[in-house]
Amino acid sequence: MTLPILLKGMEVTAIEKSGFFENLSSDNDRVLVLVQLNGGNDGLNTLIPLDQFDKLMNVRTDIMIPESKLLKLDDLHALHPMMGGFRTLHDAGKLATIQSVAYPNQNRSHFRSTDIWTTASDAEDFISTGWIGRFFDTDHPTFPENYPNSEHPDPFAITLGFVVSDTCQGQSTNFSFALNDPNTLTQLDQTEEGDSQGNPCYRNELQFIQTIIRQSNAYSETVGAAYEKGNNLAVYPEDNDLARQLKIVARLVSGGLKTKIYVVSLGGFDTHANQTAFDDPTQGAHSNLLGFLSSAVQSFQEDLEKLGVEKKVVGMTFSEFGRRIKANGSGGTDHGTAAPLFLFGSCINPGFFGENPQIGDQVGDDEGVAMQFDFRSVYASILMDWFGATEEQVRATLFRDFQKLPIIQGCDLNTSIQEEVLIEDASLLPNLVQNSAMLKFEGSAGQCLIQILNASGGLIRTLMSRSITSGTHTIQIETDYLEAGIYFLRLVNNNRHRTLRFVKTN
Repeated sequence: MTLPILLKGMEVTAIEKSGFFENLSSDNDRVLVLVQLNGGNDGLNTLIPLDQFDKLMNVRTDIMIPESKLLKLDDLHALHPMMGGFRTLHDAGKLATIQSVAYPNQNRSHFRSTDIWTTASDAEDFISTGWIGRFFDTDHPTFPENYPNSEHPDPFAITLGFVVSDTCQGQSTNFSFALNDPNTLTQLDQTEEGDSQGNPCYRNELQFIQTIIRQSNAYSETVGAAYEKGNNLAVYPEDNDLARQLKIVARLVSGGLKTKIYVVSLGGFDTHANQTAFDDPTQGAHSNLLGFLSSAVQSFQEDLEKLGVEKKVVGMTFSEFGRRIKANGSGGTDHGTAAPLFLFGSCINPGFFGENPQIGDQVGDDEGVAMQFDFRSVYASILMDWFGATEEQVRATLFRDFQKLPIIQGCDLNTSIQEEVLIEDASLLPNLVQNSAMLKFEGSAGQCLIQILNASGGLIRTLMSRSITSGTHTIQIETDYLEAGIYFLRLVNNNRHRTLRFVKTN
C-alpha cells in the first residue's frame, strides 16, 4: 500500500516500508548511470521547441538549424539531426525529457556550478560532500574501514576515468572507484608499516593510505572478475569515448558486479565559438558531441536489452548549465541557465515533463532559459522511486524540500505514478508591467510556491510559500521594486507548475 505524504503540503508518494538500505545492498541489482556533459550543454540546440522556432531564428540566425533538417518528435518538439539514437529511444518509450532544469541563483562558472550539481547544495552554500556520497555515508559511516566485506564485496560506485567523481564524496573518503581500462587493472604496492613506537605524527594518515590501497587492490580483483565474466552483445560506435565508457558499464553489469552508481562523462560542451560549421549549422562541434551522446546511449540501451539486464539500469544526463538564448558574435553561445535533462531506460516514465521554453519578441543579451524544475527534485525522485529512499532520508540528504516528479515507472517497482500537469490556466497580466500585475490561476489544495527570477536565473524574491485551498486564486504581484528588464514568475502548486515571462518597464 502506498500513502500520500506532504512535503510542506506538496504531495508525494512514499513507499510504505523504505527499501533504501535494502536496495543499496549487494542483494539488490538496481543501477543508476550518471552521464555528465561537461562544459554546459546548449539545450536549445539539442531539443528544439518548434512553437518558438521563428523567435529563435531571429536571435540565433547563424547557428539555427533549418526546421526541415530537425528530427521531429511531435508538433512541439524536435531533436538535433545528429540525435537519431535519442529519437529511437523516444519512439520506443525509453526516453524521458525534463524541460528547463536548473537551480535558483544560477552560477555561470563551470567550476562552481558543477560543484553545486555534484553536491546538491544551494548556490550560496559550500558543501564538501556529494549527494550520492551522503546517502552512502548514512548506512556505511565507517567506510572505508573494513570494506570490502562479505556483504559488500564490490565498489559502491565507479567513475569511468582516472579521477573519482565528487558526486560520490563522503565525509571521510570517496565511495567511488576510478576505472579507466579494466584490461589494465594492476595491484598497488603496499606502503611500509609505520613504527608504532616511533613518531606518531603521521600514523593515522599512513594507516588511511594503507586502507585505501588494500581496498583498491580488493576492488580491482572483483571488478576484473566481473569484467571477464560479463559480455557485450551490441555494436558500439568507433572513436567515441562515451561509447567506450558505457560499453564497460554494460559488461560489468552483465558480469554481476553489484555496483550501484556509475559516472561517465563527455566533455567539450563549452561552445563559445564555432558551435556550428560556418556553411552548415547541422554540422560542427556541438553536432559532433550530440552525435557521440546519442549513438553511445542508444548502443548502451540496446546492449542492456540483449544482455537481459535492461530492467536493472536507469540513466540520466546532466550538465552544469545551459547556454544563453541569443547567439554571440563568434558563432557560438555563452553560459546560460536551464537546459533539458534526459533519463533513459526501460523503467522510466517516457515523454515530456514541463513545457517548451518561452522566447520573447525581445531577448536580452544575458537572458537564459528560465528554470521550471529544480535539479534536486530530479535527484530526490530517482532516490525515492528507483532506490526506495524515504522522504525523510531524501530531505536530510538534500537539505531541502522538493517537488516529486513521476519519472520512474514499470519494472515491478513499488511506486505510484502521478501525472505531471502544467498549470495551463495560469496568466499574468499585463505582460508589460509597470508597478504591478495580476496573477490568476486555478489552484489545488496544498503547497503553493511563487517566485520571481531574473533573466540570468537569479532568485529575486519568494512571494509565497504556503498552503492554499482549491479554486481560483487572484494575486496582485507588486513589481515597483524591480528595475526595467526581463523576469520570470515561477509557480509551483503540488506536482503542477508553470513559468511565466514578463517585462518590467519604467
